[in-house]
Amino acid sequence: MTVIDQIESIAQQALKNLYSLDAVGKNILINETKPEFEGDYTIVLFSLVKPLKRSPEIIGKELGDFLINGHPQFFSSYNVIKGFLNLVVAEKVWTNFLFQNFNNENFGNKEKTGRKVMVEYSSPNTNKPLHLGHLRNNFLGWSVAEIYKANGFDIVKTCIANDRGIHICKSMIAWQLFAKGASPQSTGIKGDHFVGDYYVLFGNELKKQVDEMVANGVNKEQAEKEAPLMKAAQQMLIDWEAGKPDVLELWKTMNSWVYAGFDETYKRIGTDFDKIYYESNTYLLGKDLVEYGLKKNVFFQKDDGSVWIDLTKEGLDEKIVRRKDGTAVYITQDIGLAQQKYEQYKCDLSIYVVGDEQNYHFKVLKLICEKLQIPSAENIFHLSYGMVELPSGRMKTREGSVVDADDLLDEMHNEAEKKTKEQGKTEGFSNDELNELYETIGVGGLKFFLLRVDPKKRMLFNPEESIDLHGYTATFIQYAYARLKSILRKEAANVTRSMTDDTENTLFPLEKMLITIAEKYPVIINQACEEMNPSVIANYIYNLAKTFNSFYAEHSVANAESQEKKTLRLQLCNLTAITIRNAMTLLGIKVPERM
Repeated sequence: MTVIDQIESIAQQALKNLYSLDAVGKNILINETKPEFEGDYTIVLFSLVKPLKRSPEIIGKELGDFLINGHPQFFSSYNVIKGFLNLVVAEKVWTNFLFQNFNNENFGNKEKTGRKVMVEYSSPNTNKPLHLGHLRNNFLGWSVAEIYKANGFDIVKTCIANDRGIHICKSMIAWQLFAKGASPQSTGIKGDHFVGDYYVLFGNELKKQVDEMVANGVNKEQAEKEAPLMKAAQQMLIDWEAGKPDVLELWKTMNSWVYAGFDETYKRIGTDFDKIYYESNTYLLGKDLVEYGLKKNVFFQKDDGSVWIDLTKEGLDEKIVRRKDGTAVYITQDIGLAQQKYEQYKCDLSIYVVGDEQNYHFKVLKLICEKLQIPSAENIFHLSYGMVELPSGRMKTREGSVVDADDLLDEMHNEAEKKTKEQGKTEGFSNDELNELYETIGVGGLKFFLLRVDPKKRMLFNPEESIDLHGYTATFIQYAYARLKSILRKEAANVTRSMTDDTENTLFPLEKMLITIAEKYPVIINQACEEMNPSVIANYIYNLAKTFNSFYAEHSVANAESQEKKTLRLQLCNLTAITIRNAMTLLGIKVPERM
C-alpha cells in the first residue's frame, strides 16, 4: 500500500472516530502539498464542511490533532492553511519504505487481476515500408500494452495487416511489367522497400499515361479511370477475389517479401505481437451480422438494395454497411472482426491504437457493435493520437512527404554516434559494444521523444533534440542510470548491509525527495494505465533522473558522513536504478550499464 493510500485509510478511520462520518474516497481529496507550504500531503477540507457543519479551519485543527496524537509513528507534524490540512509524514515511514523495497526487482508491478486486455496497433499496408506515423503507433500501442501488464492485466497484442485491395494490386502490376524477375534477394534491397518502390513506380507510370491521355483530349477524371495501368490493377483485384492461382501466387510471394522487411524493422524497434490478423482472411467477416442486424431492425435497406444504419439520434449520420451489389464495406469487416476477437480471447477491454483521422469511424464501430449486442462492445476503446510532423526538409523521403521508418532509425543511430563521439565517451568499448550503444541511444531517443507527448497532441519531432545529454531526453535518463550502475558496481558489498530499527537516519532534503519520488512509482503506472498515456511515465522518470543528478551533485555516496549514511544512499541508488529501469522498460527503452 502506498503512502497516499495509507493516509486515505487513516483519514477515513479518523473521520469515523471523530465525527461518526463514513467517508468514502470521493469525500476525501488528498494531494501532494504545494512546494511553498510545509508538508508532504494535503487533505482538502472543503467537501467536509457541509456534512460536519464546521468551518474548514476547525475541521483541520481537530483532524490534525487526532492524526498526530493517534498516529505519531506516521505523522510528525501538521499545519492548516485556509481549507487545507498539510501533513508531514514521519521520516521513519520513508526509510522503512526504502529498506523494504531497495532490492525489489519487480518494484511497481501489481498482482494479477484476472482481467484481459487486447491492444491492436501498427496495422500496416503491405505495399510499402513502415513510416514515421507507424513508429508513433507502434511505440504507443506496445507501451500501453506493457503498462496494462505491469498493472496486473493479461495482455493480447494484435495487429491487422492490410494485405488486400487495389493498392496491393498496384505494386503487383508494376512488378509484373517492370521488374524483369528481380527480387529482394537478387537486388539486395530490403523486402518492404523493394515492394514499396514498385508501388511508387506504378504511381509515376500511371501519371505518364494519364498526362498522355489528357494531352490527346481525354477528360482527366476519365483518363484516371481508363488508363491501361489502372484497368490492369482493377482486373488483378477481380482475379484475386476469384482465386486465380497465378495471381494468388504472386500476391503471396510479394507479401512474404514485405513481411520479412517488416520483421526486421519490428525487431529493431522491439515490437512484437501475440496475434496478427490479415485482411485477406477477415474482409468477408460481418456479412452474417448485416443479415442479423436487418432482422433485428438495427439496419435498414434502401430501394437500391444497399444496407445502412441510422445514427442521427446519436448525433452522427447514416452509415452504409453493405453496398447495393452485396459487397461489404470496411466497417462491415471491423464489426465481424470485433466479434471474432471476443470469441477467441474473451477480452474485458479492446483498445484500437489508430490516428485521430479515424475518430468518426470508431465512434460508428462502437455504436454498431453495441446495437448488435456483440459481447463487451461497450468496452471497445479508440486510443486516438495526433500526427507527427518534422522540421521541413530535415529527412529524406521515399514517397512524397512520408518519412521512412528505416531511414529515420538509421539517422538516429548516426546522430547517437556523432553525439557520443563529441562527448568523448567511447573509451573502453569494443566496436561491437559501441555499435550496440549507438543503437540503444538512437532507438531510445526516438521512442522517448514520441512517447513523452500526450498521445492526443500533434507533435514536432527533431532528431538532434532527441539525443541531448542535458535535455528532456532518453539519453539524459540513460546516462543517469549508467552513473547509478557505476556507483553500485564499486560498492556492491555494501548495498545489502542490514539497517537496524534504531539506526540514526535523519534524511537530508534531497535524500527524502528522491525516496518520495520513487515511492510514487506504483501510483504513476496506475495513472498511466487509467489514462492510456505513456507520457505520464516519461515525465515521471525524467523527474526522477533529474532529482538523482541533483542529489549526487550535493551528496557523496562513497565518502558519506557515516557507514549508515553510506548504506542508506547505496540502497537509495539501487531503488532509483530499479525504478528507472522498470519505467523505461514500460516505454520499450533499454538502459545501458555503461555509457
